[in-house]
Amino acid sequence: MKKFGIALMLVATVVMGLTACGSKDSSGIASTEAFTGDYVVNADYVKENIDDIILVDARGEKAAAKETIKGAAALDWQTISKCADRVSGDEGFGCILDPADLATVLGEKGIDPEKEIVLFSSNQEGWGEDGRIAWELVNAGYDDVKIVNGGYNALLDAGFETQEGGVALDAVTVTVDSLATEHRIDTDELAQNYDNYKIVDVRSDDEYDGATDYGEAKGGRLPGAIHIKYTDLFEENGTLKSNDDITKMFTDAGLSEDDQIVTYCTAGIRSAYMQLIMSDCGFKNVKNYDESYYRWCVTQDVEK
Repeated sequence: MKKFGIALMLVATVVMGLTACGSKDSSGIASTEAFTGDYVVNADYVKENIDDIILVDARGEKAAAKETIKGAAALDWQTISKCADRVSGDEGFGCILDPADLATVLGEKGIDPEKEIVLFSSNQEGWGEDGRIAWELVNAGYDDVKIVNGGYNALLDAGFETQEGGVALDAVTVTVDSLATEHRIDTDELAQNYDNYKIVDVRSDDEYDGATDYGEAKGGRLPGAIHIKYTDLFEENGTLKSNDDITKMFTDAGLSEDDQIVTYCTAGIRSAYMQLIMSDCGFKNVKNYDESYYRWCVTQDVEK
């Protein structure tokens, strides 16, 4: 009986220890419940559906030329945004291309609206470029767009093979009649209706406090902006925190699902990623300000 009792105690101790520690991912780091949402998939999903999706390396062609996932195409967010004919701070810099131009570029790149598009980037090492491109595609009317939780490293950890350079997809016909307006806002509209929104600054601490690390005309932040950093969305291993943890971060900052919210960063990249994640957490009234701080600090007052 004593031996049986000791065995039961050992089993109970092991079970309690596993429950307290939580599961571990492939990197060995303890993780909370995995994030779920309409816009987010994991590496296993990519593996199971690889023959039916278009996999896109949103880090861009330069990064993909060094190494990317086998079979992935490469796409820079700048390619489908107004960057080539203007500089940061100019009106429209970084905004989505006009519908006809956007359709042309997406067609040439083979980004087929009839297929599921799955994007990945480097999460904490980048600016959430996969979220930015996904946000643009959703605004252009693409119905089935996802980003990979954990990004490039998660795909590597899952055993995906790599190659140098992205694949060239066959050109397709893309039609973009108009761009949706529910989840984007420009400088004029924001300035005219400023008091109707809660403003969320997703930049780093230094940027929020006034650093001008990226050529901003002046340092500071939008008046009264709530600070929720893009990087705070992630665990140490680069995967998203759980829905509950992220939602608590939003509510602790004074946000509710009924609020009208605008996210911004330096050029509308990290803030686009934030808009998608907020939507997946139940915050449906969120607009990304894609001209973002680059433009605001040129035309409007800032707070320091």
